[in-house]
Amino acid sequence: MKLTITHKLFFAIFLAASLAVISSTLIMQWNLNRGFLRLINGMEKSGVSRLASLLINQYNVESGWALILRDQMKWRQMVDSSFPELKPPPPTDRIHPADRPENSAQPPPDVLPPHLAQQFSHRLFLLDATKNTLIGPDTVPADADIIPLHHQGIVIGYLGIRPQRTLDSLLHKGFLHEQRYAFVIIATVVLLLSAGLALLLATRLVRPLKNITEATHVLAQGNYSVRVPVDSHDELGRLAADFNALALAMEQNERARRRWVADISHELRTPLTFLRSQVEAILDGVRQPTTESVKAIHNEIMRFTRLVDDLYQLSLSDVGAQTYRKDEVTVSEVLHQAVSIISPEFSTRDIALQYEATDTITVFGDPERLRQLFGNLLDNSLKYTDSGGELNIKVWKDGGRVIIDFQDSTPGVAAAELEKLFERLYRVESSRSRATGGAGLGLAICRNIAEAHEGSIIAKTSPLGGVWIRVELPCYGSA
Repeated sequence: MKLTITHKLFFAIFLAASLAVISSTLIMQWNLNRGFLRLINGMEKSGVSRLASLLINQYNVESGWALILRDQMKWRQMVDSSFPELKPPPPTDRIHPADRPENSAQPPPDVLPPHLAQQFSHRLFLLDATKNTLIGPDTVPADADIIPLHHQGIVIGYLGIRPQRTLDSLLHKGFLHEQRYAFVIIATVVLLLSAGLALLLATRLVRPLKNITEATHVLAQGNYSVRVPVDSHDELGRLAADFNALALAMEQNERARRRWVADISHELRTPLTFLRSQVEAILDGVRQPTTESVKAIHNEIMRFTRLVDDLYQLSLSDVGAQTYRKDEVTVSEVLHQAVSIISPEFSTRDIALQYEATDTITVFGDPERLRQLFGNLLDNSLKYTDSGGELNIKVWKDGGRVIIDFQDSTPGVAAAELEKLFERLYRVESSRSRATGGAGLGLAICRNIAEAHEGSIIAKTSPLGGVWIRVELPCYGSA
């Protein structure tokens, strides 16, 4: 039989409870024996004190120990009256005394039973003033409790008793046996209750694990919509919540992967379809290989090349293979180079380009990658800003970070779609269509470059009506 985690947890809890109950029972029995023995010895000490008073009175009447030494029955009666707790219980039979057989010897009710008297004869003793034995063993035990007997300020003798080390009385043993039996019954009941509670707890604790195990099996089969209920706020509850978050992330990644494959297929198919149609038209003689047709084919090839290059750059960034040669770089210098290259195209489209930067701000970065970052942002504004618009660029320092703002004019992007601008192949079709020639990869590359420089890039609504792109990079030497 294969043990499940429910069985293991049950046995662990039940074993712990069993050890606790058994240990407690053994300790209680040991303590009961010692405590009961102390109680018996304490009761006997009280009896010795009462017996001492009787002996002093008897000595005062007789002026000595002669009567007690002659009459042993007198000694037994005094012991019996001093230890009432040692009297035997009354007879339980209903036989009339006149009907008892003559040979049925019953001790008088006020006389200590013979077996108890024999016990005390070994442990109880009376000594004279010189500590010579009058009653009891010849040798006084070393562990005996001795009480001096005084009469008119003079020691007339000593009374002592040796404490019990074991329980010899059947009455005492019977009492302890009943207590042990009660302990066994209680321990058995507690163990049964512990077994039931252990089974309940094991089942209750393992139920979330079973749910997660079953859900994991479903998730492994490719069903990313599976979720597990979160019924608590403990570690198991957090595990269930983390599983749901993992399943949601995998579901989103799967949707993104499928969308990515579909978008890539579409992006690659469009230029290939155009090129195929143009070449087939030339081969069939429908179109002549004129300068215009060759130029159109060349433009589409260049668009296709840019798309493949962007995909290659993204793939390198994803696998961590994109190389960065970082050094101290002046941000304004790199940005000025990117602006100088593309500024003629802004002039051609009648888009005003305003540039403001501080020349002393430096970062620790790769100048080529930063130039690619700024170039993509400039190209993005060039493509998606209406003619007659404007683009404002400002570089400034905020604490230990450098801020680069790109604010262009209309058309703008809805606030709900701003964050999606950095997703791969995402474009706002209403204003930023494929007619502009973009593949929707430029901003995704920008985000990878910014993050590789321990920075960030966000999109907001521009006060000019377009899009406000903000890049933040740590300054050189800042913690």
